[in-house]
Amino acid sequence: MKQRIIEHITTPQGHQGFLGEGHTAKALIDGKDFANTDPFILLMDDALNLPGGKPVGGPHPHAGFETVTLVLQGDNRDWHTGSLELMTAGKGIIHTEEIASKTHMHILQLWLALPPEKRWIEPSWQQILLEDVPTLKTDQAEIRIYSGSIHNLHSPLQNHTPFTLVDFTLGKNTETRQEIPAEYNGFIYVLEGEVTVGKSKVTQGQVAWLDRSNEAGESELTFIAGEQGTRFVLYAGKPHKAPIVSYGPFIADMNKDIIRLYNEYHAGQMPHLNNLPESRKTWHRKVEAFI
Repeated sequence: MKQRIIEHITTPQGHQGFLGEGHTAKALIDGKDFANTDPFILLMDDALNLPGGKPVGGPHPHAGFETVTLVLQGDNRDWHTGSLELMTAGKGIIHTEEIASKTHMHILQLWLALPPEKRWIEPSWQQILLEDVPTLKTDQAEIRIYSGSIHNLHSPLQNHTPFTLVDFTLGKNTETRQEIPAEYNGFIYVLEGEVTVGKSKVTQGQVAWLDRSNEAGESELTFIAGEQGTRFVLYAGKPHKAPIVSYGPFIADMNKDIIRLYNEYHAGQMPHLNNLPESRKTWHRKVEAFI
């Protein structure tokens, strides 16, 4: 089986985010090199320590892709710690992200490309709460499987783009392995401590991209935690190998699609997430294993 290694490491820097004072944003993927990050378009690390007062944010549209939001620390109101939301924007949807109260949160939000043949599907929404996330536990590890599988435990997330999203917390010097399809493109992002992958050491705040492969079958990653333990997330997905056009909140195949989407949005033709029929909303139930 092919052993995957780290090809390059980046250290993204934080800046003030669009929500203003108290919003620190890091672009882990900045959307400028989709040919190499495919199927991942954009990934933001948003740390929110907002003072409250005048509402910030608000309703806005998306189309042509999916948002995958992992809540590292929630607000105990609308955002639940350890939860994941996947919103399939498809042909177009509006959602509201507005904050008025004092808030302390930390989220990772990914823009995930839809396959070209599914670019304009009907919008939908899925959620997995922390207590519902398939989880492997030992004395030295807690591994949460939000998408994909590990050790024959599978996430219930329904994917248009096959991808793996796993949150690893490992104790001092703990070793674990993860299989992913050899064709998947992917990376890890270290939240705490440090982890060694092959011969590469990756530390807190760094993004480490895996080497690329066109081989068939499975490949394997070996992770070894550092002296202080580690927490990191793994993202890996099947590339579409098809170019995209990106403008504002929309992803499309051609520029004329962007114009059409703006016209549809301004004409009130995109539904709000709150008004989606229940048949297009999914709450996933608990699956847990102890090893």
